[in-house]
Amino acid sequence: MTQALTKPAEFFDDKYGMDTTSLQRVLGQTLAKQVDYADLYFQYEVSDAVSLEEGLVKQASKHVNQGVGVRAVAGEKTGYAFSDDITVPTLESAARTARQIASSAPETASVAIRGLHTPLTNLYPVQTSGPDIPVAHKLDLLQKIDTFCRAYDPRITKVQTSFTSSHKLVLVVTSEGLVIGDVQPLMRLNVSCIAEDGSNRQSGSAGGGGRMEYEFFLENDQYLEYAREAARRAILNLDAVEAPAGTMDVVLGAGWPGILLHEAIGHGLEGDFNRKGTSAFSGRIGQKIASELCTVIDDGTIPGRRGSLNIDDEGTPTGRTVLVENGILRGYLQDRLNARLMGVAPTGNGRRESYAHMPMPRMTNTFMLSGPSDPEEVIASVESGLYAVAFGGGQVDITNGKFVFSASEAYLIEHGKLTQPVKGASLIGNGPDVLTRISMVGNDMALDTGVGTCGKNGQSVPVGVGLPTIRINGLTVGGTRS
Repeated sequence: MTQALTKPAEFFDDKYGMDTTSLQRVLGQTLAKQVDYADLYFQYEVSDAVSLEEGLVKQASKHVNQGVGVRAVAGEKTGYAFSDDITVPTLESAARTARQIASSAPETASVAIRGLHTPLTNLYPVQTSGPDIPVAHKLDLLQKIDTFCRAYDPRITKVQTSFTSSHKLVLVVTSEGLVIGDVQPLMRLNVSCIAEDGSNRQSGSAGGGGRMEYEFFLENDQYLEYAREAARRAILNLDAVEAPAGTMDVVLGAGWPGILLHEAIGHGLEGDFNRKGTSAFSGRIGQKIASELCTVIDDGTIPGRRGSLNIDDEGTPTGRTVLVENGILRGYLQDRLNARLMGVAPTGNGRRESYAHMPMPRMTNTFMLSGPSDPEEVIASVESGLYAVAFGGGQVDITNGKFVFSASEAYLIEHGKLTQPVKGASLIGNGPDVLTRISMVGNDMALDTGVGTCGKNGQSVPVGVGLPTIRINGLTVGGTRS
Protein backbone atom coordinates (compact mmCIF):
# COMPACT_ATOMS: atom_id res chain seq x y z
CA MET A 1 0.00 0.00 0.00
CA THR A 2 1.66 3.19 -1.17
CA GLN A 3 1.98 6.24 1.06
CA ALA A 4 -0.25 8.20 -1.36
CA LEU A 5 -3.11 5.83 -0.64
CA THR A 6 -2.96 6.47 3.11
CA LYS A 7 -3.58 10.24 3.06
CA PRO A 8 -6.87 11.09 1.31
CA ALA A 9 -6.47 14.90 1.24
CA GLU A 10 -3.00 14.73 -0.29
CA PHE A 11 -4.10 12.02 -2.71
CA PHE A 12 -7.04 13.99 -4.14
CA ASP A 13 -4.93 17.16 -4.33
CA ASP A 14 -1.99 15.48 -6.09
CA LYS A 15 -4.07 13.35 -8.46
CA TYR A 16 -6.96 15.68 -9.26
CA GLY A 17 -5.82 19.17 -8.24
CA MET A 18 -8.36 19.49 -5.42
CA ASP A 19 -6.50 22.18 -3.44
CA THR A 20 -8.07 24.41 -0.82
CA THR A 21 -8.77 27.25 -3.25
CA SER A 22 -10.61 24.97 -5.69
CA LEU A 23 -12.66 23.34 -2.93
CA GLN A 24 -13.69 26.70 -1.49
CA ARG A 25 -14.76 27.95 -4.92
CA VAL A 26 -16.86 24.87 -5.66
CA LEU A 27 -18.57 24.98 -2.28
CA GLY A 28 -19.22 28.68 -2.71
CA GLN A 29 -20.98 27.95 -6.00
CA THR A 30 -23.06 25.25 -4.31
CA LEU A 31 -24.35 27.61 -1.65
CA ALA A 32 -27.10 30.12 -2.30
CA LYS A 33 -29.19 32.49 -0.22
CA GLN A 34 -31.70 29.76 0.53
CA VAL A 35 -29.21 26.86 0.82
CA ASP A 36 -28.51 25.87 4.42
CA TYR A 37 -25.67 23.44 3.90
CA ALA A 38 -23.46 21.97 1.18
CA ASP A 39 -20.79 19.31 1.01
CA LEU A 40 -18.50 17.41 -1.35
CA TYR A 41 -17.81 13.69 -1.08
CA PHE A 42 -14.77 12.35 -2.93
CA GLN A 43 -14.15 8.63 -3.36
CA TYR A 44 -11.34 6.55 -4.82
CA GLU A 45 -11.74 2.80 -4.36
CA VAL A 46 -9.79 -0.22 -5.56
CA SER A 47 -11.61 -3.53 -5.19
CA ASP A 48 -10.98 -7.09 -6.26
CA ALA A 49 -12.74 -10.45 -6.20
CA VAL A 50 -11.62 -14.02 -6.77
CA SER A 51 -13.77 -17.13 -6.62
CA LEU A 52 -13.57 -20.88 -7.18
CA GLU A 53 -16.37 -23.18 -8.22
CA GLU A 54 -15.78 -26.92 -8.46
CA GLY A 55 -12.08 -26.26 -7.94
CA LEU A 56 -11.85 -24.03 -11.01
CA VAL A 57 -11.36 -20.27 -11.11
CA LYS A 58 -14.77 -18.74 -11.75
CA GLN A 59 -13.82 -15.09 -11.34
CA ALA A 60 -10.70 -12.97 -10.90
CA SER A 61 -11.32 -9.26 -11.27
CA LYS A 62 -10.04 -5.90 -10.13
CA HIS A 63 -11.82 -2.55 -10.39
CA VAL A 64 -11.25 1.13 -9.69
CA ASN A 65 -14.28 3.22 -8.72
CA GLN A 66 -13.76 6.97 -8.43
CA GLY A 67 -15.97 10.03 -8.37
CA VAL A 68 -17.39 12.93 -6.43
CA GLY A 69 -20.86 13.84 -5.19
CA VAL A 70 -22.03 17.41 -4.56
CA ARG A 71 -24.94 18.08 -2.22
CA ALA A 72 -26.95 21.23 -1.47
CA VAL A 73 -29.56 21.19 1.31
CA ALA A 74 -32.33 23.78 1.64
CA GLY A 75 -34.79 22.99 4.41
CA GLU A 76 -36.07 19.49 3.71
CA LYS A 77 -35.07 19.70 0.05
CA THR A 78 -31.80 18.22 -1.21
CA GLY A 79 -30.10 18.77 -4.53
CA TYR A 80 -27.51 16.18 -5.51
CA ALA A 81 -25.23 15.78 -8.50
CA PHE A 82 -22.29 13.47 -9.07
CA SER A 83 -19.65 12.58 -11.62
CA ASP A 84 -16.88 10.06 -12.11
CA ASP A 85 -14.80 12.85 -13.68
CA ILE A 86 -12.99 14.60 -10.83
CA THR A 87 -12.02 17.96 -12.29
CA VAL A 88 -12.68 21.50 -11.16
CA PRO A 89 -14.93 22.36 -14.17
CA THR A 90 -16.99 19.19 -13.61
CA LEU A 91 -17.35 19.98 -9.91
CA GLU A 92 -18.46 23.52 -10.68
CA SER A 93 -21.10 22.19 -13.07
CA ALA A 94 -22.28 19.65 -10.50
CA ALA A 95 -22.35 22.38 -7.84
CA ARG A 96 -24.63 24.57 -9.94
CA THR A 97 -26.92 21.62 -10.67
CA ALA A 98 -27.20 20.63 -7.00
CA ARG A 99 -27.89 24.24 -6.00
CA GLN A 100 -30.57 24.69 -8.65
CA ILE A 101 -32.36 21.54 -7.51
CA ALA A 102 -32.34 22.66 -3.88
CA SER A 103 -33.00 26.37 -4.41
CA SER A 104 -33.77 28.79 -7.21
CA ALA A 105 -31.67 31.54 -5.62
CA PRO A 106 -28.65 32.23 -7.86
CA GLU A 107 -26.33 33.93 -5.38
CA THR A 108 -23.06 32.28 -4.47
CA ALA A 109 -21.33 32.54 -1.11
CA SER A 110 -17.84 32.44 0.25
CA VAL A 111 -16.62 29.43 2.21
CA ALA A 112 -13.60 29.39 4.51
CA ILE A 113 -11.98 25.98 4.94
CA ARG A 114 -10.58 25.69 8.46
CA GLY A 115 -7.91 23.16 7.58
CA LEU A 116 -7.52 19.42 7.33
CA HIS A 117 -8.88 17.27 10.13
CA THR A 118 -8.06 13.65 10.82
CA PRO A 119 -10.28 11.16 12.64
CA LEU A 120 -9.66 11.12 16.38
CA THR A 121 -9.05 7.37 16.35
CA ASN A 122 -8.14 4.77 13.74
CA LEU A 123 -10.31 1.70 14.23
CA TYR A 124 -8.63 -0.24 11.42
CA PRO A 125 -4.86 0.40 11.12
CA VAL A 126 -4.37 -2.00 8.20
CA GLN A 127 -0.86 -1.93 6.75
CA THR A 128 -1.46 -3.95 3.57
CA SER A 129 -4.67 -3.46 1.63
CA GLY A 130 -6.61 -6.47 0.38
CA PRO A 131 -6.19 -5.64 -3.33
CA ASP A 132 -2.41 -5.57 -2.76
CA ILE A 133 -2.38 -9.22 -1.68
CA PRO A 134 -1.31 -11.33 -4.69
CA VAL A 135 -4.17 -13.14 -6.40
CA ALA A 136 -2.14 -16.36 -6.28
CA HIS A 137 -2.21 -16.25 -2.46
CA LYS A 138 -5.98 -15.86 -2.40
CA LEU A 139 -6.53 -18.63 -4.93
CA ASP A 140 -4.30 -20.94 -2.91
CA LEU A 141 -6.40 -20.18 0.19
CA LEU A 142 -9.63 -20.91 -1.69
CA GLN A 143 -8.22 -24.15 -3.08
CA LYS A 144 -7.34 -25.34 0.43
CA ILE A 145 -10.91 -24.61 1.52
CA ASP A 146 -12.28 -26.55 -1.45
CA THR A 147 -10.10 -29.54 -0.63
CA PHE A 148 -11.04 -29.44 3.06
CA CYS A 149 -14.77 -29.31 2.40
CA ARG A 150 -14.70 -32.24 -0.02
CA ALA A 151 -12.74 -34.31 2.48
CA TYR A 152 -15.15 -33.43 5.30
CA ASP A 153 -17.80 -35.84 4.02
CA PRO A 154 -18.19 -37.73 0.71
CA ARG A 155 -21.73 -36.36 0.47
CA ILE A 156 -20.33 -32.86 -0.14
CA THR A 157 -20.71 -32.63 -3.92
CA LYS A 158 -20.25 -28.95 -4.72
CA VAL A 159 -18.11 -26.24 -3.16
CA GLN A 160 -18.03 -22.53 -3.95
CA THR A 161 -15.55 -20.16 -2.33
CA SER A 162 -14.86 -16.48 -2.82
CA PHE A 163 -12.66 -13.71 -1.43
CA THR A 164 -13.45 -10.03 -1.92
CA SER A 165 -11.58 -6.98 -0.71
CA SER A 166 -11.54 -3.24 -1.17
CA HIS A 167 -9.43 -0.24 -0.24
CA LYS A 168 -11.40 3.01 -0.24
CA LEU A 169 -10.27 6.60 0.26
CA VAL A 170 -12.91 9.19 1.06
CA LEU A 171 -12.65 12.93 1.55
CA VAL A 172 -15.53 15.04 2.90
CA VAL A 173 -15.51 18.83 2.51
CA THR A 174 -18.37 20.86 4.01
CA SER A 175 -19.64 24.41 3.78
CA GLU A 176 -18.95 24.68 7.50
CA GLY A 177 -15.25 24.54 6.67
CA LEU A 178 -14.58 20.93 7.61
CA VAL A 179 -12.15 18.87 5.52
CA ILE A 180 -11.71 15.30 6.75
CA GLY A 181 -10.67 12.04 5.12
CA ASP A 182 -10.58 8.36 5.89
CA VAL A 183 -9.01 5.18 4.53
CA GLN A 184 -11.45 2.27 4.70
CA PRO A 185 -10.20 -1.29 4.11
CA LEU A 186 -12.61 -4.24 3.92
CA MET A 187 -12.24 -7.99 3.34
CA ARG A 188 -14.66 -10.92 3.24
CA LEU A 189 -14.30 -14.68 2.77
CA ASN A 190 -17.33 -16.83 1.84
CA VAL A 191 -17.77 -20.60 1.66
CA SER A 192 -20.82 -22.46 0.34
CA CYS A 193 -21.29 -26.23 0.22
CA ILE A 194 -23.96 -28.47 -1.29
CA ALA A 195 -24.47 -31.95 0.13
CA GLU A 196 -26.42 -34.72 -1.62
CA ASP A 197 -27.79 -38.03 -0.42
CA GLY A 198 -29.86 -39.58 -3.18
CA SER A 199 -32.51 -37.06 -4.11
CA ASN A 200 -31.98 -35.12 -0.89
CA ARG A 201 -29.98 -31.98 -1.68
CA GLN A 202 -29.11 -29.40 0.99
CA SER A 203 -26.77 -26.44 1.35
CA GLY A 204 -24.69 -24.76 4.02
CA SER A 205 -22.66 -21.59 4.07
CA ALA A 206 -20.32 -19.63 6.32
CA GLY A 207 -17.81 -16.82 6.13
CA GLY A 208 -16.40 -13.77 7.78
CA GLY A 209 -14.25 -10.71 7.51
CA GLY A 210 -14.01 -7.07 8.45
CA ARG A 211 -11.65 -4.12 8.31
CA MET A 212 -8.55 -6.15 9.05
CA GLU A 213 -5.26 -7.55 7.78
CA TYR A 214 -5.28 -10.53 5.40
CA GLU A 215 -3.34 -12.49 8.02
CA PHE A 216 -6.51 -12.68 10.13
CA PHE A 217 -7.76 -15.47 7.87
CA LEU A 218 -4.51 -17.42 8.29
CA GLU A 219 -4.11 -17.13 12.05
CA ASN A 220 -5.14 -20.35 13.79
CA ASP A 221 -6.45 -21.55 10.40
CA GLN A 222 -9.46 -19.27 10.66
CA TYR A 223 -10.30 -19.91 7.01
CA LEU A 224 -10.73 -23.61 7.79
CA GLU A 225 -13.22 -22.75 10.54
CA TYR A 226 -15.44 -21.16 7.90
CA ALA A 227 -14.97 -24.21 5.68
CA ARG A 228 -15.83 -26.60 8.51
CA GLU A 229 -18.94 -24.63 9.43
CA ALA A 230 -20.26 -24.52 5.86
CA ALA A 231 -19.71 -28.25 5.38
CA ARG A 232 -21.22 -29.08 8.78
CA ARG A 233 -24.39 -27.16 8.00
CA ALA A 234 -24.83 -28.80 4.63
CA ILE A 235 -24.48 -32.29 6.12
CA LEU A 236 -26.67 -31.38 9.11
CA ASN A 237 -29.51 -30.30 6.83
CA LEU A 238 -29.50 -33.68 5.08
CA ASP A 239 -30.87 -35.15 8.32
CA ALA A 240 -33.24 -32.26 9.03
CA VAL A 241 -36.97 -32.89 9.30
CA GLU A 242 -39.67 -30.57 7.99
CA ALA A 243 -40.26 -27.65 10.33
CA PRO A 244 -43.51 -27.50 12.27
CA ALA A 245 -45.88 -24.57 11.78
CA GLY A 246 -47.75 -22.64 14.44
CA THR A 247 -47.26 -20.36 17.41
CA MET A 248 -44.48 -21.49 19.72
CA ASP A 249 -41.68 -20.32 21.98
CA VAL A 250 -38.51 -19.58 20.01
CA VAL A 251 -34.91 -19.33 21.20
CA LEU A 252 -32.47 -17.38 19.04
CA GLY A 253 -28.79 -18.25 19.31
CA ALA A 254 -26.02 -15.70 19.87
CA GLY A 255 -24.37 -13.77 17.03
CA TRP A 256 -25.76 -13.77 13.50
CA PRO A 257 -29.43 -14.13 14.60
CA GLY A 258 -29.04 -10.46 15.52
CA ILE A 259 -30.00 -9.89 11.87
CA LEU A 260 -33.59 -10.25 13.08
CA LEU A 261 -33.01 -7.39 15.53
CA HIS A 262 -31.42 -5.34 12.73
CA GLU A 263 -34.40 -5.76 10.44
CA ALA A 264 -37.26 -5.97 12.92
CA ILE A 265 -36.46 -2.76 14.84
CA GLY A 266 -33.16 -1.33 13.60
CA HIS A 267 -34.51 0.24 10.42
CA GLY A 268 -37.52 1.50 12.33
CA LEU A 269 -35.18 3.52 14.56
CA GLU A 270 -33.49 5.39 11.71
CA GLY A 271 -34.08 9.13 11.82
CA ASP A 272 -35.63 9.70 8.40
CA PHE A 273 -38.51 7.29 8.99
CA ASN A 274 -39.20 8.83 12.39
CA ARG A 275 -39.00 12.43 11.21
CA LYS A 276 -41.57 11.62 8.55
CA GLY A 277 -43.73 9.71 11.02
CA THR A 278 -43.71 6.52 8.96
CA SER A 279 -42.00 4.26 11.50
CA ALA A 280 -43.83 2.12 14.03
CA PHE A 281 -41.56 3.83 16.62
CA SER A 282 -42.26 7.45 15.61
CA GLY A 283 -42.85 9.81 18.52
CA ARG A 284 -42.19 7.17 21.15
CA ILE A 285 -38.96 8.44 22.76
CA GLY A 286 -39.13 7.76 26.49
CA GLN A 287 -41.82 5.14 26.14
CA LYS A 288 -41.49 1.45 26.93
CA ILE A 289 -41.31 -0.46 23.67
CA ALA A 290 -39.64 -3.70 24.79
CA SER A 291 -39.07 -6.07 27.66
CA GLU A 292 -37.00 -4.51 30.44
CA LEU A 293 -34.38 -7.15 29.65
CA CYS A 294 -33.64 -5.44 26.32
CA THR A 295 -30.91 -2.88 25.79
CA VAL A 296 -30.08 -2.24 22.14
CA ILE A 297 -26.96 -0.41 20.97
CA ASP A 298 -25.64 0.83 17.63
CA ASP A 299 -21.87 1.21 17.81
CA GLY A 300 -19.68 2.24 14.89
CA THR A 301 -16.52 2.42 17.00
CA ILE A 302 -15.70 -1.27 17.51
CA PRO A 303 -12.16 -1.85 16.13
CA GLY A 304 -11.87 -3.90 12.95
CA ARG A 305 -15.57 -4.64 12.58
CA ARG A 306 -17.30 -4.73 9.20
CA GLY A 307 -19.84 -2.08 10.22
CA SER A 308 -17.35 0.25 11.93
CA LEU A 309 -16.13 3.59 10.57
CA ASN A 310 -13.77 6.27 11.85
CA ILE A 311 -16.14 8.85 10.38
CA ASP A 312 -19.46 8.44 8.65
CA ASP A 313 -19.97 9.51 5.04
CA GLU A 314 -20.70 13.10 6.10
CA GLY A 315 -17.48 13.47 8.09
CA THR A 316 -19.11 13.02 11.51
CA PRO A 317 -17.28 10.72 13.95
CA THR A 318 -19.19 7.52 14.59
CA GLY A 319 -20.29 6.74 18.13
CA ARG A 320 -22.07 4.41 20.51
CA THR A 321 -25.77 5.21 20.44
CA VAL A 322 -28.18 3.73 22.98
CA LEU A 323 -31.40 3.05 21.12
CA VAL A 324 -33.31 1.04 23.73
CA GLU A 325 -32.36 0.98 27.42
CA ASN A 326 -34.03 -1.58 29.68
CA GLY A 327 -36.99 -1.58 27.34
CA ILE A 328 -37.29 2.23 27.06
CA LEU A 329 -36.80 3.91 23.67
CA ARG A 330 -33.95 6.41 24.10
CA GLY A 331 -33.04 7.63 20.64
CA TYR A 332 -32.84 7.32 16.87
CA LEU A 333 -29.99 7.01 14.40
CA GLN A 334 -29.28 10.36 12.76
CA ASP A 335 -27.48 11.84 9.80
CA ARG A 336 -26.91 15.58 9.46
CA LEU A 337 -30.12 16.43 7.58
CA ASN A 338 -32.58 14.59 9.81
CA ALA A 339 -30.76 15.62 12.99
CA ARG A 340 -31.03 19.29 12.02
CA LEU A 341 -34.70 19.01 11.12
CA MET A 342 -35.48 17.13 14.33
CA GLY A 343 -33.46 19.50 16.50
CA VAL A 344 -30.98 16.89 17.77
CA ALA A 345 -27.30 16.10 17.28
CA PRO A 346 -26.14 13.76 14.49
CA THR A 347 -25.06 10.36 15.77
CA GLY A 348 -22.50 9.55 13.04
CA ASN A 349 -24.89 7.34 11.07
CA GLY A 350 -24.97 9.23 7.76
CA ARG A 351 -23.99 6.57 5.24
CA ARG A 352 -24.00 6.10 1.48
CA GLU A 353 -23.09 3.30 -0.89
CA SER A 354 -20.84 5.49 -3.03
CA TYR A 355 -20.26 8.99 -4.38
CA ALA A 356 -23.26 8.42 -6.68
CA HIS A 357 -25.64 8.23 -3.71
CA MET A 358 -26.97 10.70 -1.16
CA PRO A 359 -26.29 9.88 2.52
CA MET A 360 -29.11 8.81 4.82
CA PRO A 361 -29.41 7.38 8.34
CA ARG A 362 -28.09 3.81 8.43
CA MET A 363 -26.98 1.32 11.06
CA THR A 364 -23.34 0.39 11.75
CA ASN A 365 -22.98 -2.48 14.26
CA THR A 366 -26.34 -3.07 15.97
CA PHE A 367 -26.72 -5.48 18.87
CA MET A 368 -28.47 -6.32 22.12
CA LEU A 369 -26.48 -6.38 25.35
CA SER A 370 -26.11 -9.55 27.42
CA GLY A 371 -28.62 -10.41 30.13
CA PRO A 372 -28.49 -12.49 33.32
CA SER A 373 -29.30 -15.99 32.08
CA ASP A 374 -27.06 -18.88 31.12
CA PRO A 375 -27.72 -19.93 27.48
CA GLU A 376 -28.37 -23.54 28.50
CA GLU A 377 -30.88 -22.28 31.05
CA VAL A 378 -32.71 -20.39 28.30
CA ILE A 379 -33.05 -23.53 26.17
CA ALA A 380 -33.98 -25.67 29.16
CA SER A 381 -36.85 -23.31 29.99
CA VAL A 382 -38.72 -24.21 26.79
CA GLU A 383 -40.94 -27.26 26.93
CA SER A 384 -41.66 -27.31 23.21
CA GLY A 385 -40.36 -24.86 20.63
CA LEU A 386 -37.70 -23.93 18.12
CA TYR A 387 -34.02 -23.00 18.45
CA ALA A 388 -32.68 -20.93 15.52
CA VAL A 389 -28.97 -20.23 15.19
CA ALA A 390 -28.58 -19.03 11.60
CA PHE A 391 -30.72 -17.15 9.10
CA GLY A 392 -30.84 -16.69 5.37
CA GLY A 393 -33.04 -14.07 3.76
CA GLY A 394 -35.58 -11.81 5.38
CA GLN A 395 -37.64 -8.69 4.89
CA VAL A 396 -39.46 -6.07 6.97
CA ASP A 397 -42.16 -3.44 6.47
CA ILE A 398 -40.93 -0.26 8.20
CA THR A 399 -44.40 1.21 8.66
CA ASN A 400 -45.63 -1.57 10.92
CA GLY A 401 -42.49 -3.56 11.70
CA LYS A 402 -43.81 -6.82 10.23
CA PHE A 403 -41.01 -9.24 9.30
CA VAL A 404 -40.43 -12.66 7.78
CA PHE A 405 -37.12 -14.53 8.18
CA SER A 406 -36.01 -17.93 6.95
CA ALA A 407 -33.83 -20.03 9.25
CA SER A 408 -30.89 -21.82 7.64
CA GLU A 409 -30.03 -23.78 10.80
CA ALA A 410 -32.63 -24.61 13.44
CA TYR A 411 -33.56 -27.37 15.88
CA LEU A 412 -36.62 -28.59 17.73
CA ILE A 413 -36.68 -28.04 21.48
CA GLU A 414 -38.47 -30.84 23.28
CA HIS A 415 -38.72 -30.98 27.07
CA GLY A 416 -35.95 -28.41 27.42
CA LYS A 417 -33.47 -30.21 25.15
CA LEU A 418 -32.34 -29.78 21.56
CA THR A 419 -33.42 -32.72 19.43
CA GLN A 420 -33.85 -32.89 15.65
CA PRO A 421 -32.58 -30.32 13.16
CA VAL A 422 -35.36 -28.83 11.04
CA LYS A 423 -35.51 -27.28 7.60
CA GLY A 424 -37.93 -24.86 5.98
CA ALA A 425 -38.58 -22.84 9.15
CA SER A 426 -39.46 -19.16 8.95
CA LEU A 427 -40.13 -16.66 11.73
CA ILE A 428 -43.07 -14.29 11.29
CA GLY A 429 -43.95 -11.34 13.47
CA ASN A 430 -43.52 -7.61 13.94
CA GLY A 431 -40.71 -5.75 15.66
CA PRO A 432 -42.69 -3.71 18.22
CA ASP A 433 -44.52 -6.85 19.35
CA VAL A 434 -41.59 -9.27 19.37
CA LEU A 435 -39.54 -7.00 21.66
CA THR A 436 -42.23 -7.26 24.32
CA ARG A 437 -42.23 -11.06 24.08
CA ILE A 438 -38.56 -11.47 25.05
CA SER A 439 -38.67 -13.25 28.41
CA MET A 440 -35.05 -14.37 28.87
CA VAL A 441 -31.73 -12.90 27.71
CA GLY A 442 -28.50 -14.88 27.86
CA ASN A 443 -25.11 -13.71 29.11
CA ASP A 444 -23.34 -14.66 25.87
CA MET A 445 -23.70 -11.68 23.53
CA ALA A 446 -21.68 -12.24 20.37
CA LEU A 447 -21.22 -10.28 17.17
CA ASP A 448 -21.55 -11.92 13.78
CA THR A 449 -18.46 -13.10 11.91
CA GLY A 450 -18.48 -10.16 9.51
CA VAL A 451 -20.76 -10.92 6.57
CA GLY A 452 -23.63 -8.43 6.94
CA THR A 453 -24.76 -6.18 4.10
CA CYS A 454 -27.74 -3.88 4.59
CA GLY A 455 -30.01 -2.64 1.81
CA LYS A 456 -32.12 0.52 1.97
CA ASN A 457 -33.60 2.61 -0.84
CA GLY A 458 -31.44 0.80 -3.37
CA GLN A 459 -28.20 1.36 -1.48
CA SER A 460 -26.06 -1.36 0.12
CA VAL A 461 -23.54 -0.81 2.94
CA PRO A 462 -21.57 -3.20 5.16
CA VAL A 463 -22.97 -3.64 8.68
CA GLY A 464 -22.55 -5.78 11.78
CA VAL A 465 -25.14 -7.42 14.01
CA GLY A 466 -25.06 -9.12 17.38
CA LEU A 467 -27.26 -10.86 19.93
CA PRO A 468 -27.08 -12.95 23.09
CA THR A 469 -29.20 -16.09 23.32
CA ILE A 470 -32.79 -14.91 23.84
CA ARG A 471 -36.17 -16.51 24.41
CA ILE A 472 -39.22 -15.11 22.58
CA ASN A 473 -42.60 -16.28 23.84
CA GLY A 474 -45.33 -17.15 21.36
CA LEU A 475 -43.75 -16.30 18.02
CA THR A 476 -45.36 -17.47 14.77
CA VAL A 477 -43.27 -20.11 12.98
CA GLY A 478 -43.93 -20.92 9.37
CA GLY A 479 -43.23 -24.52 8.38
CA THR A 480 -44.42 -27.39 6.22
CA ARG A 481 -46.10 -29.53 8.84
CA SER A 482 -48.65 -28.70 11.52
